[in-house]
Amino acid sequence: MRTADETGLLADLIGDGEVVVLTGAGISTESGIPDYRGESGRARPSEPMTYQTFTGSAEARRRYWARSHLGWRHVTRAAPNHGHRAVAELERRGLVSGVITQNVDGLHQSAGSRRVIELHGALDRVICLSCGEPSSREALDGRLREANPDWDAAPALVNPDGDVSLTDAETATFRIVDCLTCGGVLKPDVTFFGETVPRVRVEECYRLTEAAGTLLVLGSSLTVHSGRRFVTRAAELDIPVAIINQGPTRADAQALCRLDAPLGLTLRALLERCG
Repeated sequence: MRTADETGLLADLIGDGEVVVLTGAGISTESGIPDYRGESGRARPSEPMTYQTFTGSAEARRRYWARSHLGWRHVTRAAPNHGHRAVAELERRGLVSGVITQNVDGLHQSAGSRRVIELHGALDRVICLSCGEPSSREALDGRLREANPDWDAAPALVNPDGDVSLTDAETATFRIVDCLTCGGVLKPDVTFFGETVPRVRVEECYRLTEAAGTLLVLGSSLTVHSGRRFVTRAAELDIPVAIINQGPTRADAQALCRLDAPLGLTLRALLERCG
């Protein structure tokens, strides 16, 4: 629960500046993108694609690209919410020194944040697994529309990782396309489950965290090690950790202050308190 003391302490920490923000899926739920766990912390019933499955099966890639072809349209239409805009405004005021986001939706940049490390990549980029050639998701979307002029499906559920739930019958006729440069397999430039985040990106996140005055976690249950390791590092260096999340997190014991509250309203109120 939110208390006046915790809110005041958090406002003081932010007011001291050099805040590094670590965000998870919870900051984007007010933009219409669902998170993985919801307020209870219990995982939602979805089966995210793994790197091993994607690279090991042409049929799995067909299913993924069919689902993602529809899901990406939902993500790309999403607009930044009050939480994203508040983080960008804090950066503009010189209080936030950088953002580490576990999200792949690009909404921090759309809101105006300038120093953003996309820990798990971004859905608006595509990469070839053979030659490494990057390309835009918008260009791929056009190619997939041309390859599937009569294909359509009605998704039952939009998932947080940019795809939707479809039946095997709906994905069976979907045609995928290959790299225009070498004919290799195309993959979204995001880190799938079972895939390793590039070391240089992780090291950049560590450097940013180690220089922080405060590490502020927004909308993440910190269930997976990928994001939680930066909280652990901050705690090791006695850098204050503050968490705003609806539901418990796996790092609550390491937090100097912890607010269980909606992000948009809370961050707007903190902006006012920070002048």
